[in-house]
Amino acid sequence: MPTLQWLDDEQARRAVEKVPYRMLQPDDTLSCGERDAGNMLIQGDNLDALKALMPYVAGCVKCIFIDPPYNTGSAFEHYDDNVEHSTWLSLMYPRLELLRDLLAENGSIWVTIDDSEAHYLKVIMDEVFGRKNFVANVVWQKNFAPKSSARHLSSNHDHVLMYAKDSSGWQRNLLPRGEAQNSRYKNPDNDPRGPWTSDNLTARNYYSRGSYSVTSPSGKKWSGPPKGTYWRFSPEKFKELDESNSIWWGSDGNNMPRLKRFLSDVQDGIVPQTIWFQNEVGNTQEAKKELLDYEREGTPVFQTIKPERLIQRVLQIATDPGDLVLDSFLGSGTTAAVAHKMGRRWIGIEMGDHAVTHCAPRLKKVVGGEQGGISKAVGWKGGGGFRFYRLGEAVFDAYGVINPKVTFEALAAHIWFAETGTPAPRDPGKSPLLGVHNGTAYYLLYNGILGDKRIAGGNVLNSAIYAGLPPFDGPKVIYGEWCPWSEKRLKEEQVTFKQTPYDIRVR
Repeated sequence: MPTLQWLDDEQARRAVEKVPYRMLQPDDTLSCGERDAGNMLIQGDNLDALKALMPYVAGCVKCIFIDPPYNTGSAFEHYDDNVEHSTWLSLMYPRLELLRDLLAENGSIWVTIDDSEAHYLKVIMDEVFGRKNFVANVVWQKNFAPKSSARHLSSNHDHVLMYAKDSSGWQRNLLPRGEAQNSRYKNPDNDPRGPWTSDNLTARNYYSRGSYSVTSPSGKKWSGPPKGTYWRFSPEKFKELDESNSIWWGSDGNNMPRLKRFLSDVQDGIVPQTIWFQNEVGNTQEAKKELLDYEREGTPVFQTIKPERLIQRVLQIATDPGDLVLDSFLGSGTTAAVAHKMGRRWIGIEMGDHAVTHCAPRLKKVVGGEQGGISKAVGWKGGGGFRFYRLGEAVFDAYGVINPKVTFEALAAHIWFAETGTPAPRDPGKSPLLGVHNGTAYYLLYNGILGDKRIAGGNVLNSAIYAGLPPFDGPKVIYGEWCPWSEKRLKEEQVTFKQTPYDIRVR
C-alpha cells in the first residue's frame, strides 16, 4: 500500500513509544453532578492524555469524533493552526495511532477536515487504520450562502473522513424517519393498507422476461415498457401485483403503471448518505449561535465550531445509548455536550485554560438542563455529571523506575494492561488481586496494599503474605519487590513472580 512521506515522518511514526504514561488527577472543584457517571473532561496535551487513557479504556471506545486544526490559519488563538504541512502531519500521525488502539473492534472514527489537508489525511489514515477499513468521505455543507470575498471559488463544504476499526464487523444505525420523509406517502385511493408512494416499474438492466404488453383498468394498452427499458417483474408477478391493487395506473386509470410502496413496509429508518445538507445537520452560523452565551460572558468563542446537529447525526449512525464517545480535540465541548444529551458516556480532552473557561462551564450547563442545540429535539431535561481531570506526573521515569508518588490504583492499571492488553477494571479497589484473565490471576504487592508499608511487611512475597492473599486455584502472576522462594516452591504454587519495577513492561 502506498504511504506518505514528509519531513521527520520516521520520528512521527515512533513518537508514541516515547510518550510517557502519566497519571490522571481528578479536580473535584471543576467536576459536576454525578462524578462516577463515567464521563471524563481532561485538561492537557491530547497526545499525553490519550496515552494516559490506554490502561483504562483501550479497545472500549465505540465512536471517536475529532475536529483537529485544519492547518489553514483560520482557527482561533488557542490553537497554532498555521503550522507547516509536515509539522501538521507529524502532529496527527501519533494521535491517530493512539486513537486506533482506543477504539473498540466494532467502533468507528470520524474526522472533520477541509480541502487543505483532507487528501493527505486520507493517506495517513489509510496507513494507520488500513485502507480496507475506510468507509466513507461525508461531505458536509457548512455554509448556505456564497462568500463574495472568495478569491476563486467559494468553499461551502468540509469533509468528514470515516473509518471503522474493522469494516467487516462495523454496523451502522439507520437514521430516524421524520415528518418530511413520511409526508411523501399519501393514500389517494383509500387503500386499507395505509399511505403509499409510487415507484418506477421499469429498469434499464436487461431482464429476459421484462418485455410484454399491459392493459390499464380503463382499457388503455401499452405494447411494452419505454424503449431501452424492461419491466422489473415477470408477467405472472405483474398480474399478481395488479390483482392485489399494488399497481397504480393513475387516478383515471390511464397512466403508465407504477408500483405502490407502502409506508408500513419501509424500514424503521433511513440509510445514511454521504452528502449532509446544512438544513439537516446545521451549519457554522448555527454553531456560533449555540454559543452566544459565552460571548455575553466575555469568553472568546471558537471560530471553527461544529453545530450540535452535526455531532448528533454522527452519534445516531455510530452509537447506541450507553456507548463510550471520545473527542480528543474537544474545542468548545460540543461533542461531549451532544453525547451527554443523547445518553452516551463520553471522554473529552482539551489543552490550555479553555478546558476550564469553555468546556467545563458549558458541560455544567448541560448537566443543569440547558435547552440550546438539540436539547428539545431529544427531550433533554438535565442530569448525570462528569469528573474533571488534569494530567499529573509520569508513572515511570526515562529508565522505567516507578515514580514514588504513583498510587496503587495507577500502577495496578498499568500492570493489568501490560499483561492482558485489556483495560483495567474501572474501580480496582484495594485488593492485591487485580483480576483473572484467560485462567490466570494477577496480583500486585505495592505501597502497603496489605496494610503494612514496611518493605518486608507487605511488598515481599513470603509465606505469610502469600497466605493472606485472596486465593485462586490456578496459575498466578504476582508482582512485588522481592521473593525468597525457590524455583521449586514457585512451581508448586503455580506462581510466576515478577519484580517491580524491573519486570513491568511499559507498553
